[in-house]
Amino acid sequence: MQYNPKEIEKKWQQIWEENNSFEPSEDKSKEKKYILSMFPYPSGRIHMGHVRNYSIGDALARYYRQRDFNVLHPIGWDSFGMPAENAAIKHKLHPKKWTYENIDYMRKELKSLGLSFSKTREFATSDPEYTRWEQEFLIKMFEKGLLYQKKQTVNWCETCHTVLANEQVIEGCCWRCDNPIIQKEMPGYYIAITKYAEELLEDMKELQKGWPKRVLTMQENWIGKSNGLEFKFNLSDESKEKLGNCFDGYSVFTTRPDTIYGVTYSALAPEHEIVNYMINNNLLDEDTKQKILAMQAVLPKDRAAQEKEGIALGIDVIHPLTGKKIPVWVANFVLVEYGSGAVMAVPAHDERDFEFANKYNLDIIHVIEPEDEKLVLPYTKPGILVNSDEFTGMPSDFAREAIIKKFEELGIGRETINYKLRDWGISRQRYWGAPIPFIHCDKCGLVPEKLENLPVTLPDDVEITGEGNPLETHPTWKYTKCPKCGADAIRETDTMDTFVESSWYQFRYVSDFHKYNDVPFRSEDEKYWMNVDQYIGGIEHAILHLLYARFFTKALRDLGYVSVNEPFKNLLTQGMVLKDGSKMSKSKGNTVDPDELIKKYGADTARLFILFAAPPEKELEWNDKAVEGAFRFLSRLYANQEKCIKTTTKPTPVAKTKEEKTARKKIYETLKKADEVYNRTFAFNTLIASCMETLNDLNKIDNSEIYTEGYWIITNVLEPIVPHIASEISENLFERKNFGKIEIDEEALKDDEITMAVTVNGKKRAEINVKPNENKEKLVEIAKEAVSKQIEGKTIIKEIVVPNKLVNIVIKG
Repeated sequence: MQYNPKEIEKKWQQIWEENNSFEPSEDKSKEKKYILSMFPYPSGRIHMGHVRNYSIGDALARYYRQRDFNVLHPIGWDSFGMPAENAAIKHKLHPKKWTYENIDYMRKELKSLGLSFSKTREFATSDPEYTRWEQEFLIKMFEKGLLYQKKQTVNWCETCHTVLANEQVIEGCCWRCDNPIIQKEMPGYYIAITKYAEELLEDMKELQKGWPKRVLTMQENWIGKSNGLEFKFNLSDESKEKLGNCFDGYSVFTTRPDTIYGVTYSALAPEHEIVNYMINNNLLDEDTKQKILAMQAVLPKDRAAQEKEGIALGIDVIHPLTGKKIPVWVANFVLVEYGSGAVMAVPAHDERDFEFANKYNLDIIHVIEPEDEKLVLPYTKPGILVNSDEFTGMPSDFAREAIIKKFEELGIGRETINYKLRDWGISRQRYWGAPIPFIHCDKCGLVPEKLENLPVTLPDDVEITGEGNPLETHPTWKYTKCPKCGADAIRETDTMDTFVESSWYQFRYVSDFHKYNDVPFRSEDEKYWMNVDQYIGGIEHAILHLLYARFFTKALRDLGYVSVNEPFKNLLTQGMVLKDGSKMSKSKGNTVDPDELIKKYGADTARLFILFAAPPEKELEWNDKAVEGAFRFLSRLYANQEKCIKTTTKPTPVAKTKEEKTARKKIYETLKKADEVYNRTFAFNTLIASCMETLNDLNKIDNSEIYTEGYWIITNVLEPIVPHIASEISENLFERKNFGKIEIDEEALKDDEITMAVTVNGKKRAEINVKPNENKEKLVEIAKEAVSKQIEGKTIIKEIVVPNKLVNIVIKG
């Protein structure tokens, strides 16, 4: 029989389409499985990373449907965002048109892979009905104090008159006009994720069984909880006067209060308010000003890789315990978003501070010495305090608490917990995003839109040029009435960070929103379907997306929308697809087009290869020969169905020959492995290998009943992976009666014979085939015969039997 994937796949995709085969049931008495893969951005075409992600999720969804679970397996489109605006500028298309045309094309591509997504739950995050509920969530957060407005530092292009996302800044310049960007303060909206910092850390305990340890560690480090001392550096009188008495000092946080007597300078972030004040009020010479502006132009994320640089500001602060003057510098390694944007520097006991002090010839005072080794600076381990006034001689761990206590007694500082995590800035000064639903009124201030007026949607009649936010210059859109007093007012023109959309989409899927459109999702559906049983996506989303989704779940819980604490019970982070050792990308010219692959070999071959080539969490190296090998296996599987008997009940053959027993054992080993793989390990590569071995063993026998039994099971096991060909063979042979849970024949797994090693003085000399649990005397007799040459003429001292493993004969002479 000739395998024709094009014909078979078209047939089954049409059957699934006509029968709405993949819709979840409304029957909540059934056990459920919610399988979710991270949704794609509609960039225009799917890539092999998509194929891998969605093949994994689809295999799990199909497996659980076979076992009569109620399965929710949805797909949607993360459709707002910067790439659409870039494409609008490049191709002179409206972002909306570009986005929805791409969705239509990519939906067909996903369908061509035979992916079993629900049709009724599909949506795009740019759909007005999705925006409606998202805007309501923000308003409720505002009312609860979880959303607020403050000034933020942004990347600003003076030429294009627009704010740039970090991704649009290339080596300090605008991606579009190539002119240098500056850091500019502008008002923006923030979500108070920091209020949930402790809960986000604590609830990681719930995720330890189901999430990769690496992801949890990354989130823990990102939140960055630390205990320490917070105190204020007061400016010297001369410095206060120099700054026009506008500042009296600034606060710092340290996890090393035991090193307080070793402070020799303090450093401020380039964007610190004191630094900006000095720039704006001409308190710095032009050269110093330009150097600081150059520091500000470098993205904070890029500064860590730079050489440490600093500039003395010509002002001093007073050491809180010694009263000595401490010089204040601006340094590129201090980030304004961490802590207060100011640090105390102890070069003797911090590598970064030490490097900076050496470069600029600043004082270095060591205040901790090791107990049992020679002092080498910088010394960052625990030790004994020196040069530390009344604390000299104390162990550093003890001194830490004693110094904090002194600060508190003097009323000049306090023990506190600090987090690296910053509140989430969601403002974006661009068009293609969800409008932030607030209105600026001269009388009432910042006022949320009325809920009955939602959604606030984007105007279609705009031209995207890349120069400024078109919402700002629209002739009518931003002019409105205050929802509170009715006076003329201005609508907010900022749009939301697209991470907002992807932070709650898992909840939108739980209800058929075409039927129930008066709520974002029904409470009874959320309680039934959540948490997501298995979430699948790339490791690159380990921090921001997953952290924001966890936060949003907790916030929606506290606002009364959801009942769960965590959105995703289990997480699988699949590895990248590589070619020639590097990530596939158009710029490298090493991409593989899934459409072409499907045209040449069929969707099942693409799915089989992508799941066979590597364990899902590992990187996968593309291999054209392996793709051809996958196609040959499916062709052989299809052709050999001729050796089977048509039946609607599972055969129960008796194996007579050794080869038949081996084949039956392999059949049930594969079935047993399937449950392990689909439920626990996701090692699809080993399961597929086992299926290939099963087919090879079947081809060594001439017994149609056992062959049929093998196909009854192998098509069942493979259907989640290669659904088209498995369904076709199953229909031909079994009227698809074999798609369900199959019981394992434990008798078939038992061995008639086992292989044991025979060793002489511990060195392997032979192997013997014996009955399982054969008695010791018989085993020794068979073993001696197998090594008769090695023991001939020798004195046997001892015979050692390790049941079912080996016989060791100890000889002398």
